[in-house]
Amino acid sequence: MILTVFVACVVESIEALTIVLATGITREWRSTFQGMAAALVALAVITAAIGPAIGTLPLTPLRLVVGALLAIFGLQWLRKAVLRATGYKALHDEASAYLREVAAAEAATKEAKRGVTDWYSFTLAFKGVLLEGLEVVFIVITFGDNQKNIGAAVIGAAAAVILVTITGILVKAPLTKVPENWMKFAVGVMLTSFGTFWGAEGAGVAWPGNDAALLVLVPVMALVGAACIFWLRSRKLTAASPAKQSEVVGS
Repeated sequence: MILTVFVACVVESIEALTIVLATGITREWRSTFQGMAAALVALAVITAAIGPAIGTLPLTPLRLVVGALLAIFGLQWLRKAVLRATGYKALHDEASAYLREVAAAEAATKEAKRGVTDWYSFTLAFKGVLLEGLEVVFIVITFGDNQKNIGAAVIGAAAAVILVTITGILVKAPLTKVPENWMKFAVGVMLTSFGTFWGAEGAGVAWPGNDAALLVLVPVMALVGAACIFWLRSRKLTAASPAKQSEVVGS
């Protein structure tokens, strides 16, 4: 569980880091840090409000609802990873994303508001950290509550955030060398597997071997994802073949 939470949070942290770096380097660090701090406070309040409330709900319906949401969440990650691996969707490039954020930051006018020197830097950092952070909170709460081990989920998330933050400070650039798409594929497989497992349990399914069933479910999901990549790549090559043949005939 800790590994799944860790990898998922690494991906989200990298995306938040890209926004913060682009804003701080291009605009102003003080307003950027203020926006980031405000987002972290908001996330802490949300976590404090939602976490205990979820813990008071009956376990069976909770697993059904959370399992379904987690499976949907994981399938979205898996779908994007498969499409990017097969060329049907452009790879997520942190360097390009960084440059887009820099261009937008340079074009925006500087405006002081509500005690903040640069309101653009504040709002951009706030939105980026808050949105990516909400996904981290969702993963931590769902995994931690279902496994009755919030502490382990928090450790995995904290380790990911600290690692990405320290790396970002040291290199002062987006983490372009991280194989983000394959990380998303792995996380998509894990989230879909756990979501299916918990959702089925909430619906009354008794898995053979209980938690040991995940040792079969996870590889099956990975094989299905790999099969989709193989099929889409084959389909793309087949579609490209007639075009190449016509070029040869025309020449």
